[in-house]
Amino acid sequence: MRSVWQCLSLLHRGILVHCGLLSLFVSAAAAAAADVPSEAAAERLLALRKEAQAHEHGEGVPRDYARAVKLYCDGARMGDSEAQFSLGWMYANGRGVDRNDALAAYFFSLAAKQGHLQSQKMQRFVGDPTSDVPDCMRLLPPFDEGTDDMLPRNEAQKMIVGLVHQLAPEYGVSPRLALAVIRTESNFNAGALSSKNAQGLMQLIPDTSARFNVKNPFNPEQNLRGGLAYLRWLLAYFEGDVSLVAAAYNAGEGAVNRYRGVPPYAETRGYVQRIISLFKRDDHPYDARITTPSPELPRIRLSKGA
Repeated sequence: MRSVWQCLSLLHRGILVHCGLLSLFVSAAAAAAADVPSEAAAERLLALRKEAQAHEHGEGVPRDYARAVKLYCDGARMGDSEAQFSLGWMYANGRGVDRNDALAAYFFSLAAKQGHLQSQKMQRFVGDPTSDVPDCMRLLPPFDEGTDDMLPRNEAQKMIVGLVHQLAPEYGVSPRLALAVIRTESNFNAGALSSKNAQGLMQLIPDTSARFNVKNPFNPEQNLRGGLAYLRWLLAYFEGDVSLVAAAYNAGEGAVNRYRGVPPYAETRGYVQRIISLFKRDDHPYDARITTPSPELPRIRLSKGA
């Protein structure tokens, strides 16, 4: 079996060989620092990548560049650096698409942030990335809010939902609460980057990533673990009050303490309403051993009861 480093050293038709061991967040640097992703997630990404490669090269199916781009973008949106690299390569070389160095740089940049060596090398040839998020990375079909289960609508969402259901119980967090946060924060885009430098699925700012030991916030599993650890801490700090937890996730626990409740920010209040509407509960079990509760909780509760 090939190691990640061996896979990265192989070249095939000008692009990296897609190795079976490359996983959900395949990259040399990230793989060394991150937990190994679930086998099911890796297999799903590998199948997606092989199908894209087949359409790109006409291997066993008619060559269809448009289909290849779509499939690579599905993988790129799920945080697969190999798919991100392949898209960058297609745009950098005008392979079945109009040459676009800015788009190429966008995808190389995503992969490079995960330690993808070839993408790091390619960045010097294509210049600065576009500031506009490509449609295929941004426009995900939404969950059907008419169903209570928030069923996933595509493979990208299905994989993330599965990973959330796998990881959330480890942190004592309801998968539904985690999914409500992910849906609201990034709409399931593992490469999401906000104007405030919030990153990845759960939109972790650098301070939060550092606080919960997230080395690569664009690595979906690392991002989820960091976000879940933060939710677990907030649940203990605000003793399971979901509105306070949501407000703190959006505006920071300091703001919640300062205003002794949900801060009077339109964005934060809308955010809290959104989380509550998706989670459909006002309270959540918590582990009191995680941290001491907020010293402002008695005053907040008094205010709520007034």
